[in-house]
Amino acid sequence: MFQQELAPLGSVTVSALVALLPLLTIFVLLGALRWKAHWAGLASLVVAIIVAVAAYGMPVGLALLSATQGAVFGLFPIMWIVFTAIWLYQVTVVSGRFEDLRAAFHLISDDPRVQAIIIAFCFGGLLEALAGFGAPVAITGVMLMALGFSAVRAAVVVLLANTAPVAFGAIGTPIITAGTLTGIPYAEIGAYVGRQTPLLAFIVPALLVLLVDGKRGLRETWPVALSVGVTFAVGQFVAANYLSVELTDIVAALAGLVAAVVTLKVWTPRGGEEAAARLHREHETEVAGPQDRREAGSVTAAGAGVQTQTQQEALAEHAAGLTRGKVLMAFFPYLLVIVVFSLAKLWTPLSSFLVGRDVKIPWPGLDQNVLSAAGTPVTSTVYNFQWLSSPGSLLLICGFIVALVYRVPLGRALRELVATAVKLRWAFLTVAMVLALAYVMNLSGQTITIGTWIAGTGAAFAFLSPILGWLGTAVTGSDTSANALFATLQQTAAQEAGLDPTLLVAANTSGGVVGKMISPQNLTIAATAVGIVGREADLFRKTIFWSIGLIFVLCVLIFLQSNVLSWMLP
Repeated sequence: MFQQELAPLGSVTVSALVALLPLLTIFVLLGALRWKAHWAGLASLVVAIIVAVAAYGMPVGLALLSATQGAVFGLFPIMWIVFTAIWLYQVTVVSGRFEDLRAAFHLISDDPRVQAIIIAFCFGGLLEALAGFGAPVAITGVMLMALGFSAVRAAVVVLLANTAPVAFGAIGTPIITAGTLTGIPYAEIGAYVGRQTPLLAFIVPALLVLLVDGKRGLRETWPVALSVGVTFAVGQFVAANYLSVELTDIVAALAGLVAAVVTLKVWTPRGGEEAAARLHREHETEVAGPQDRREAGSVTAAGAGVQTQTQQEALAEHAAGLTRGKVLMAFFPYLLVIVVFSLAKLWTPLSSFLVGRDVKIPWPGLDQNVLSAAGTPVTSTVYNFQWLSSPGSLLLICGFIVALVYRVPLGRALRELVATAVKLRWAFLTVAMVLALAYVMNLSGQTITIGTWIAGTGAAFAFLSPILGWLGTAVTGSDTSANALFATLQQTAAQEAGLDPTLLVAANTSGGVVGKMISPQNLTIAATAVGIVGREADLFRKTIFWSIGLIFVLCVLIFLQSNVLSWMLP
């Protein structure tokens, strides 16, 4: 039996600084020393176990059991979702239909900067609305690669794009979780979040263009970035406040996509071919060997442009030959995913049936042996085996249906399933290590100590509040998990500081969305999807400053909403 302590070292400040060591370890190893993600995760897990045992007095056996539960949770359902999402994509590739999908997107726009907005932000937002948990990053990452983006650029773009939709992801799961834990109606929390994350939605498309083609690209494509950003933001605001938390991202993503199509009907951006040439040259340099890279340095922009122009002409020719039937079949897998997930999440009879098949497993040796600081048993020691209701299982079913419709032989589909598992082997290990780290920190009390320390700042907590969600999501890779960790703490701290509890619970959710891009779990998913396993440190270094900048913007917004901008709130 083990009971958590908020200040095991006598001081909350000292205890919190010690509790931060595992997080500092993984961020330093990834960001400064550029270790591979699985080694950084393993080293940080060891540090977390040492802190749990030496500083918090957690028995070694319970600390190791916590790690095993976290590792299993990382594999199922987290990596199960990513695994089946990438396999579904592979089925479309071997069928030959993915080339039709590329051509269909080409019909909307052949400008890679616009494609980044449409695929990574709008289509990725739709996937986040339905599945979440890394699936949007995996699917849209490989799609951008197929359109000519370099692996690193594709990964960074999709990581940044997977921000604003996260709060309402997986049919509103993060917000529903916060409402369940705090007793605040989740529709009320969603309405608050719907007045925070739209600010991110407004600016993210422009940031994506900056990532793809710099200031020049933004000057040449700002109308479509603006129209999509405004429409997505308005869609989030309206749906979260007046329609449904569960449907918010679906409405916003579809509205953003329509806005892009309408804008491109009346206006065409300049410089698309030149931008494609620059991306092509970058891609060629990335895949070349050292000698080829040196030779590539002498390749003229005109030469690269000729190669890209040839590719673009071939793609345009393919697009011109598309019939409505081919376009429909190209989008069939994703339309199927939308239908299946909508029915599974929103049709109560089916939703109840699927959830009713879940198997609750009290973790052997751990359940009922860990008490909170208040002396009550910690409920997270019960593992929920969602063998049928998991988004991964639904994606698996969709994959077999797609294989049948696309006439992919069962043997070929199964071989792709095995090949995908082999490809993801290091990602499996990394995510298992990261979730093991998160569970050790959570069950030993380290996470709550950090949260309590930050919450002790009084009225200034309104400014720091989003940072808790940011840290929670960075560690666990899930905004839902960040709310499970800190929603109640945010509520209590707000009441003690005389602040609006709903505002700070919403701030935890909103802060979490920009922590996801630096989560080792998500970095690994992105790296694996685009074929650069082992380069998660490079992705971390390219995303950390975006993440810090956006969390600062949210901190300022929440602080202002707690006083001078209170009129913005419901």
